[in-house]
Amino acid sequence: MQFTGRYARPVTSTDASLPQPADLPQPPRPDHRPTDRTHHGDTVTDPYEWLRDKEDPEVIAHLEAENAYADARTQHLSSLREQLVEEFVGHTQETDLSVPVRRGDWWYITRTTEGEDYPRHTRVRESSELPRGEGGVPAVEPGTLLPGEQVILDVQALGADQEFFSLGGFHPSPGGDLLAYSTDVRGDERFDVVVTDLNSGEVLDEAVRGAGYGLAFSADEQWLFYARVDEAWRQHQIWRHRLGGDASEDVLVLEESDERFMIGFEVSRDASTLILQSDSTSTSEGWLLDLTDPTSAPRAAGGRRQGVEYTLEHAGDHLLVVHNDGVEGFALATAALAEPGTWTRLLEAADGERLESAEAFAGHVALELRSAGLAAVRVIPRRSPAANRPLEARQAAAAWDVAAVWDVTHGGELDTVFVQTNPDFEQTVLRYLLTSLLTPATIAQVDLATRARTILRRTPAPGFDPELYVEKRLWARAADGTEVPISLAARKEISADGANPGYLYGYGSYEATMDPSFVPTRLSLLDRGIVVAIAHVRGGGEMGRPWYEHGKLLEKRNTFTDFVDCAEHLEQSGWVAPGRLAAEGRSAGGLLMGAIANLAPERFRAIIAGVPFVDALTTILDPSLPLTVGEWEEWGDPLHDPEVYAYMKSYSPYENVREVEYPAIFASTSLNDTRVFFVEPAKWVARLRETVTNDQAERPIVFRCEMVAGHGGRSGRYAKWQQRADELAWLLDQVGAPTTI
Repeated sequence: MQFTGRYARPVTSTDASLPQPADLPQPPRPDHRPTDRTHHGDTVTDPYEWLRDKEDPEVIAHLEAENAYADARTQHLSSLREQLVEEFVGHTQETDLSVPVRRGDWWYITRTTEGEDYPRHTRVRESSELPRGEGGVPAVEPGTLLPGEQVILDVQALGADQEFFSLGGFHPSPGGDLLAYSTDVRGDERFDVVVTDLNSGEVLDEAVRGAGYGLAFSADEQWLFYARVDEAWRQHQIWRHRLGGDASEDVLVLEESDERFMIGFEVSRDASTLILQSDSTSTSEGWLLDLTDPTSAPRAAGGRRQGVEYTLEHAGDHLLVVHNDGVEGFALATAALAEPGTWTRLLEAADGERLESAEAFAGHVALELRSAGLAAVRVIPRRSPAANRPLEARQAAAAWDVAAVWDVTHGGELDTVFVQTNPDFEQTVLRYLLTSLLTPATIAQVDLATRARTILRRTPAPGFDPELYVEKRLWARAADGTEVPISLAARKEISADGANPGYLYGYGSYEATMDPSFVPTRLSLLDRGIVVAIAHVRGGGEMGRPWYEHGKLLEKRNTFTDFVDCAEHLEQSGWVAPGRLAAEGRSAGGLLMGAIANLAPERFRAIIAGVPFVDALTTILDPSLPLTVGEWEEWGDPLHDPEVYAYMKSYSPYENVREVEYPAIFASTSLNDTRVFFVEPAKWVARLRETVTNDQAERPIVFRCEMVAGHGGRSGRYAKWQQRADELAWLLDQVGAPTTI
């Protein structure tokens, strides 16, 4: 194998130039304490189920021993980790800000400061004296407040002394006098709510504790709506709280008793209506609550029919509905406010498209959709401005000019476009986000009348020159003939000569999409000659609803085989050298990592599995756990269906570890993660170590558990950078990439 130029000599884990551990430490070996589990006549003996109890001192001691082993096993990478953090910081404008967003009489801004983990939220009153930038937005500078700009929430002050801190909600009141926000200091995604007076800075209310996601004020700002979760962390109730009152007096507004469903809400853009929605994986139900009459009962809006999914959008004088009733790619319909369950179809998705949501304004609607495997935005103009009176069904359908639709595009092969924050119902411009693997997050707006585009701000990425890189779309052929898209980026001097290290990311569940987007930490991979790619495998939503349907339930294996086929394509096309490909997936993507390690261990040199769902069968068999009853429509119900049980057992990573050489594996989790319990990777790693034939000097299996964190890992941007540097230093070592650039 020949190497020339910048990447002439790959540095491998056995290269004397890279510091090596003098004496390899021995990994922890937890005791076997067999537990039997019997379903459908099949008895499984699990030696490590005892690790589930995080209140057990022996379990905590084991996790701490794993962390100590990971520290010792990666000690030789300490200088590389420090270098990577410096690179991450170097590609970030630390003192920075967001594009101002106008809500009523105020422009809201988020500011970050060098050396601080968390931002500050500020606002400034609209005034003709404000300096103006592109698109008429106030001209703001990093680190310098505008005259009259006030700090309304100092997140840095709240989180600076916390080992973990997360802001769950941030919601100014309709009149701009109050602010409701919620915080989590454990990582378990249960939030305490605070309401402050933005004029005096006084804390008005701290009564609501342990809430779920979502906050909304009534129109008179006397009531606050919030959600609660049950013991299985299912958001199942919506409550109404009188500001200044005791939480014991709160009123239950709506409860979802079906364990397959989770409930949430949002406020209509004109602030008149609370839109409540309960969803399972395959079915929806919606309600409307008049925020000018906050003690009224929610009104049914569409009902519940098995297999029918929909979302409601308030268009001022009628409703817009995105639904799949009788159409695979979803359709856009109208409904009269008096008859919200009677839908009149406006348009439906074309072949290969998937309509996702609608954003309604007085003069237009912006449709978010999937088209050609990428996120896009389609605009439909309104024939006349929204009226004050409710429209009848026929009038609502006639209000929109579907013959005049047009798309917001920029022409790049991997351009991804999303609707951005647009809180003003009367606005005549649409703000959107543009990104790609090589396009830093760019906030732009388009004039809805002239279609003229204005770039408001491109997130600075110091030291990044897009002209030094290329990005492209590849297609891998799956075993059944399906073409699977791959998004790829590399340095321009890299050629498909079969000599490059590679990195492949994947997810493939819940119809979630892993869209091409700019991630500054990936520059540390690209600049070391690593080819970076995303495999858009079935089970995700990149290619529309059929893409999801053929990667779930009894077709879940397609997710795993697609990823392996993408890895094979990168090698066969010459983009990645044999034996130099690393893979990464997180959460349900961690299940993918465990599955491909079992399925094709020879294809991968190293795997990063973050908060991995690797003991899937055990979890989905237990209805008391968060990822169970609500997940049966995604994975199947192995508790009651023997076919599903056998199918899940055939791919669940923990059940199928083989006695062969595996890739090196870096697993991570958090003790307080509610979504994927820490016990899953703890058990998986223990089984891997006792089963696989790896030479631990060359292909180690390491495991880190954050002792105060949640599903997203550490909090605070600097701690997150350190965590990422830990993972990427290990990856660079394993695939033989240069340590310096």
